[in-house]
Amino acid sequence: MACGSCGTTENGVPRGCKSNGNCGTGTCGSGSNKLAVFDWLSNMTLPSGQERFNIFEIRFKNGRKHFYKNVDNLPITMGDIVAVEGNPGHDIGTVSLAGELVKVQMKKRKITEDHEDVKKIYRKASQRDIDVWQQARAKEEETQRRGREILGRLGLQMKLSDVEYQGDGNKATFYYTAEARVDFRQLIRDLASAFSIRVEMKQVGARQEAARLGGVGSCGRELCCSTWLTDFRKVTTSAARYQQLSLNPLKLAGQCGKLKCCLNFELDTYLDALKSFPKQDLVLKTEKGEAVFVKMDIFKNHLWYTYKEERFKWFRLTLEQVLEIIELNKNNEKSATLEEYESDVVLPEKVDFEDAVGQDSLTRFDAPKTSKRRRNNRNRKKKKPLDAVASNAASKTNTKRKPQAKQQNKNKPNPRKQNNTNKPKGEAKKTNKPRRNNRNRTNNNPKNGNDSEK
Repeated sequence: MACGSCGTTENGVPRGCKSNGNCGTGTCGSGSNKLAVFDWLSNMTLPSGQERFNIFEIRFKNGRKHFYKNVDNLPITMGDIVAVEGNPGHDIGTVSLAGELVKVQMKKRKITEDHEDVKKIYRKASQRDIDVWQQARAKEEETQRRGREILGRLGLQMKLSDVEYQGDGNKATFYYTAEARVDFRQLIRDLASAFSIRVEMKQVGARQEAARLGGVGSCGRELCCSTWLTDFRKVTTSAARYQQLSLNPLKLAGQCGKLKCCLNFELDTYLDALKSFPKQDLVLKTEKGEAVFVKMDIFKNHLWYTYKEERFKWFRLTLEQVLEIIELNKNNEKSATLEEYESDVVLPEKVDFEDAVGQDSLTRFDAPKTSKRRRNNRNRKKKKPLDAVASNAASKTNTKRKPQAKQQNKNKPNPRKQNNTNKPKGEAKKTNKPRRNNRNRTNNNPKNGNDSEK
């Protein structure tokens, strides 16, 4: 669902809420509002005699949500900005969910109506409350930068990842990550004196830090933890082993440095498929010798085995063939060799690129590209006129021949004249250019005493 700010104006220009990728109104379900819930019970009336649920879900920075009780029965709807009870003072948040669905969210988080974390809603936020809240939010980036400078000066082994100001500007929560226990008592004193506020330190894990900061994963999509993932389950290397993935930490680790959460997404499907496969430590007994497992392709139902004594050769078998060999071994019988079983395996033909919709070939850029200079030189040689070649040859021979040779050649037909009879005048002029050049060359030659044209 998109809000009105995501629409376009009359001129077709998008409005936008100026939030740089996050929804500023709280109805798009992206960025800071990654946990948005669609109230599908909003158009349904409650049974007669039942009162509306008086607890609301309020959203704060980076998707942080808490439950607050509407003690004064204020007319509050989803999307309203309200002032709620803080510790100390008050905080400003946005109503993200109301009605009966709040009960479902509270039950999911195991929070009761009389829980100590369920605080009060003071009032709807006034314009002055919103101005103070925005001024406090504007100071968060500068506070984080100066806080990191103080950390570097004290030499503490911790990383300051984010800062969140309370709505009234009197308190700031510093989120940090650390590998070991850190004594930050002196840090709190320095931060409180530098910013004149109440300081609260809150440690978060590497996955929570990545969820707050956001980013793009190796798949090209926005991180799951910053868009929709709410619970962080434990991810182990066994999940990669079940899916036949290489145990490369550079490929299996995410932005947070931990194993990717998406390793658990398809794990159940792989576990169901592996139920029909034999154990990997099972040894097959054949006539040629014992064979051990190498690898498998779960979706194609193919397994590779090799002999213990000849490990240089792998044999591809189907799942049915392996189960057949196991049944023979259970009856104390040896099966045929792996070469015979592999010869019976039918492999599907690999489909090459097909130009079904008039697309270009994928290999059109594989051939080397010839240079234009060589191509032009070849074309010039092919297009050289025949009469020019004949005139050059005749001029060379005439300068060295005797008068007797001239008389013998008078009766012979001139190929140059025959070619020029069928050509238009414009083309004949073009072919005479090399003859003129040859004439000039013969005239300028002092060794020739005879004039060929005369």
